[in-house]
Amino acid sequence: MIEFGETLRKLIRIYLEKPELAGVALLVLLTLLFQLRSNGVFLSAGNLRGILGLLPEAGLVTIGVAILMICGEFDLSVGSTFALMPVSIALMTNSGVPFMLAMLLGLGIAAVVGFVNGFLTLTFNIPSFITTLGMLFIVRSLTVVLTGGFPPLLSSELPVGVFTQFVGPGGVLRASFLWFAGIALIAWAVLSGSNLGNWIQATGGFFDAAAALGVPVWRVKMTCFVICSTLAGFAGTIQVFRLGSPLPSIGDGLELQAVAAAVIGGTALTGGIGTVLGAIVGALLIRFIDNGLVLSQVDANWFKFAVGGLTILAVVANSWLRQTARRIN
Repeated sequence: MIEFGETLRKLIRIYLEKPELAGVALLVLLTLLFQLRSNGVFLSAGNLRGILGLLPEAGLVTIGVAILMICGEFDLSVGSTFALMPVSIALMTNSGVPFMLAMLLGLGIAAVVGFVNGFLTLTFNIPSFITTLGMLFIVRSLTVVLTGGFPPLLSSELPVGVFTQFVGPGGVLRASFLWFAGIALIAWAVLSGSNLGNWIQATGGFFDAAAALGVPVWRVKMTCFVICSTLAGFAGTIQVFRLGSPLPSIGDGLELQAVAAAVIGGTALTGGIGTVLGAIVGALLIRFIDNGLVLSQVDANWFKFAVGGLTILAVVANSWLRQTARRIN
């Protein structure tokens, strides 16, 4: 009995230190299940190309949302920003603005959305859930008004191949995956090995203590809001370049999937806990479920059921493990 208690204590300690490991284990189990159900098609080169081709778009949004959640805030406007930036770029390039300048201005527009979210939330001390919910409608409405409800033309002369062309052995990966991997590595290095990363986790988990110790909590939260919106806008631009059409409706509902992916990957709703790897694992799990259900010939309407169930399970598991850890200690 003593040995069992010690083993349980070690497992709980490992989980609390690395909550993304549960997502990794589930990812392996789902891979095996879908590989068997699809008669070996799930891990084929063609199918992996499809999964990994979509991952950067959802993954970048999830990383931004996870970082902001670790900091103790939410952003429900990322789906709308996901559409605003590429639409703005298309309109600017159609008006003769050079591509690189349009990209920079588009990133600036996305960053401004995050800045406004953070400024309103922190200045007036209102829940970010409310602020960004309002911004969701404002930005989506602005996107529709700018386009008149119809997607603007995307010039065929734009160098979109830097994001969309297939690279690597056998052309399994899109160039966008390399952008995603590079940004993810930078985010991981910042969150796990820098003062800013320590400040983000301290601000989300121990706000009053962090402020008392001199952590610039206002600037930290503002930075996370801007990062979250900028990554969402960049991800939307990648998707538009892949599709070849800046639809004003893209990203609708993406904010909820991003929050779900972050939670499934081990990010705590209360802030202070989470990793970039966990965010990626959560986004990959959702992509695996979506693709695996189709290959397994399961009704695609079960997709949202599965994502919702995993989200609730992750929250319940996190709560139970922390309560158990306190009782054991």
